[in-house]
Amino acid sequence: MNAGDATIWRMGANPVAALAAVLMLATAFAAMRAGGVLGPPALRWLLPAGFTLMAAMPWLLMNAEGRRQIGLRRPDCAGAWLPAIALGAAASLACFAIGMALFGRGAENWFVSIANNYRGVMDTTGMSLLTLHLVFTLPALMFSPVAEEIFFRGILQRALEQHVSGRSATLIESAAFGAVHLCHHGLLLEAAGLGWMPLSGSLWMLLMFGTALLFAAIRKRSGSLYPAMAAHAAFNLTMNAAIFWALWP
Repeated sequence: MNAGDATIWRMGANPVAALAAVLMLATAFAAMRAGGVLGPPALRWLLPAGFTLMAAMPWLLMNAEGRRQIGLRRPDCAGAWLPAIALGAAASLACFAIGMALFGRGAENWFVSIANNYRGVMDTTGMSLLTLHLVFTLPALMFSPVAEEIFFRGILQRALEQHVSGRSATLIESAAFGAVHLCHHGLLLEAAGLGWMPLSGSLWMLLMFGTALLFAAIRKRSGSLYPAMAAHAAFNLTMNAAIFWALWP
């Protein structure tokens, strides 16, 4: 722990207490995501509510120095934006290509599961592709890229770094990122209870783990969360383009 670590948390200087608080929040956010995605329609609000709270955490948990340390500052290199966007789009295309090659349009394809999740949000009958993009893609460019990068590559990464190496912290937060995305594909809420797609669910989690490592590398190289947010937004934009133009009936 360096000298600056004692002053970054609003709850005090104890890094153990800070990590415990962040881990409890991570558990709560994961539960909100699971309820919002896998639960009944009445709980759909939990997903955007969780993202909103995640995005607010730096101002609730950290002081100005803490926010600077997690990467809420200008990138070190002005040229970080375009490579970040290109890498995010490429990662999404790779996920799409792998899913199509292995599972086609079947239920084991992770992008098919995400498309089905969209259908569960509202009745999409008769909607044009433009309307679908406006309804589903605009929130995907704002909510998860900002909230998840702030929490996973920012707050969780920094809390872990006070106890383990930076590399270990990145592996842990990336694994957590991969695990929570099982709510979108891999875990199923069936009449008999919670179901599991062992092969495609495991592959999807590994792909999300690798994508998180990419976002972490962008954040580390640029010194800022903002290019990582741009890469994340490019991933979501490309994913939705693939869903609506290649998989939507």
